Amino acid sequence: MDDYTWEQMLQQRNRRSQRRFLACCLVLACLIGTLIWYVGFYRRSPEFALQQLQTAVAEQDAETFAYYMNLETLTNRAYDDLTRDLFAYDASLTPKTKVMFERFYVTIKPQLAGGTAETIRQRVADGHWSLPSGTDILQGRQLGIDYERFLERSQIRNTTFLRIESLERQGASAVVTVLVREDYTQTEFPLTLVMEQAQDGHWQVVYIENYRDYLDTIAPLQNGDIAQYIEATQPIVDKYNVTLRALQKRFKRLARTETGELTSLQREALQTLLKEQVVPAVQERQVELDAIDVPAGAQYLARQRQQCTETTVKAWEHFIRGLAEDKVSEFDKAETLHKQELAIDLRVEDIIHHTAVSKNMPNLP
Repeated sequence: MDDYTWEQMLQQRNRRSQRRFLACCLVLACLIGTLIWYVGFYRRSPEFALQQLQTAVAEQDAETFAYYMNLETLTNRAYDDLTRDLFAYDASLTPKTKVMFERFYVTIKPQLAGGTAETIRQRVADGHWSLPSGTDILQGRQLGIDYERFLERSQIRNTTFLRIESLERQGASAVVTVLVREDYTQTEFPLTLVMEQAQDGHWQVVYIENYRDYLDTIAPLQNGDIAQYIEATQPIVDKYNVTLRALQKRFKRLARTETGELTSLQREALQTLLKEQVVPAVQERQVELDAIDVPAGAQYLARQRQQCTETTVKAWEHFIRGLAEDKVSEFDKAETLHKQELAIDLRVEDIIHHTAVSKNMPNLP
């Protein structure tokens, strides 16, 4: 090979090396630029915060969720929206009583708002909605309200996120429109979320700007369906109320004792009454209720009635075993279930009363 050819080959090789070097530099520059953008800008953007929230819910990461969602502010603002004008259309309440109730709800706000924030965190952590238990002050009606019913009226458990519609950043705040669906009535609604940038630069959702509008849209739809369901089932309820009241009187007569102890004949008579008439009547009532078509917005009420029936039957079954075996433990189980049944029954009555009151609301279709 002559010198000229050799020189040409060296020049071509050098040019290829230079091109490869430049390409590597460009790739490296792009990677560095992307890293700088990701760390310095995107990670401190509202878009990143929203993406992290969705990932946290999917991966049940409650810590990350709480980092990008200001649950304290959100639940406090939502509580005010939920309880505003709560008794405005209840004609059975005097102005003085309404003021008393309003003050009551202001008094218990820290416990309810804080408890709801914890309920949301727990939902993210395990993927299920659970109610307070043990010594939690929100369990049952320790605060004077039914927390289960409070959660239901918030619509939080039956609202599904669909997609992000838009995001508009305004300095250290941003407004995000997300489309959600209320699962009972399948109603879609654009919720407006307000985001703010924290001191360390990350973004958080702080409150729902139009939460009250969402409630005002959904509640009348549900109330209309519940009113329709109540009307359709009222003849069944009335019929079995008469039957069960008569059976209750018979039960009291059979259980009457001056010594506080039931005789063997009384125990047998009570078992027969419960097995052959009381429990069948309760079950037959539920069969007839289940045969009625349930409007979409009345599904919760229908489920509560089913749960009430199931709990009542279980309570009587333990009571019957207690009579047959003379076991205090069975009577204790029956008493516990009976208290649960009374709580559910009271919840059903609250729903029916609220629906009747809501007929006075101007936006009820």
